[in-house]
Amino acid sequence: MVTWEPDILGERFERATLPLTPDPQGEVVATLVRTRRSALQRLAASVTPLSDVDVLYVHGWVDYFFQRHLAEAWESAGARFHAVDLRKYGRSLREHQTPGYISDLDTYDEDIEVALSAMGHGEAQSTNRRLFIMAHSTGGLTMSLWVNRHPGRASALVLNSPWLEFQIGGLGREALTPLLEIGARITPLRSLPQVDFGFYTRTISDQFEGEWRIDPRWRPERGFATHTAWLAAVFTAQRKVATGLSIDVPVLALLSSKSTISRTWSEEMRTSDIVLNVDEVAQRVPRLGRNVTLVRIDGAMHDVTLSAAPVRERVRSELRRWLNGYGRTR
Repeated sequence: MVTWEPDILGERFERATLPLTPDPQGEVVATLVRTRRSALQRLAASVTPLSDVDVLYVHGWVDYFFQRHLAEAWESAGARFHAVDLRKYGRSLREHQTPGYISDLDTYDEDIEVALSAMGHGEAQSTNRRLFIMAHSTGGLTMSLWVNRHPGRASALVLNSPWLEFQIGGLGREALTPLLEIGARITPLRSLPQVDFGFYTRTISDQFEGEWRIDPRWRPERGFATHTAWLAAVFTAQRKVATGLSIDVPVLALLSSKSTISRTWSEEMRTSDIVLNVDEVAQRVPRLGRNVTLVRIDGAMHDVTLSAAPVRERVRSELRRWLNGYGRTR
């Protein structure tokens, strides 16, 4: 039995806390957020091409769901929107936990399964509704592998700046992997050097120079500490992507047209990806499957949906155009 309660995003949103298998740190949960519809909104949605679509959004590293406008965009297209805060992130983070820590991205299968079951898309459930996945950054890496491992579950995959490759490229990742794997076995929770200088938070948070209301408990100015086993898990997943996946549904990947990765502040950081090397990621996108669309967007930030208003409209336009081709039919 799923119990829904009011969410921090306001009256149109509600959330459900979903228990997971405890780990060595104790209690573990995921949190599913959904929008509420009025009778008039349900009626309007019933005549849209996406009236039979449920969307599950999965966030990235040092992140949680707060993008009301993203939910509204999907709802305006007729889909039912849901977002999950994975274990040890956002609404699911507990005081006894190491924020964001995991040693194998496949562990999130449990988070995704309980969220989908609450949506009516569980593995043992029967539904005539389609499932679209949208995922950002590390969530994009996680869900690319999930969709690949679970053919037939989703009908489409939308990736928002997916972290498909390490910033210094595949050769650099392969060179570092043996050292990380040793460290992951010996000192899995060892903290790695801090590389977040707070610039990304500066570009998006309304507590600084951005426009978005962000809870600093769940997205600190300089992020969470990263740990050996966590990065080793990311490298393992990225190696699988580099080898090539066989995703069986249409994929849309949205990326900024350029990166600005620097130890010093630059105004260009407001109009580029300052987290990923987007050129390295773009080389990996075609390896996801046979039906893949890559769109590079001028002026986009790392989370393309948080970019300046004119850029966000371009993102919405590109998504709408892709959905017109792949979202109208089963």
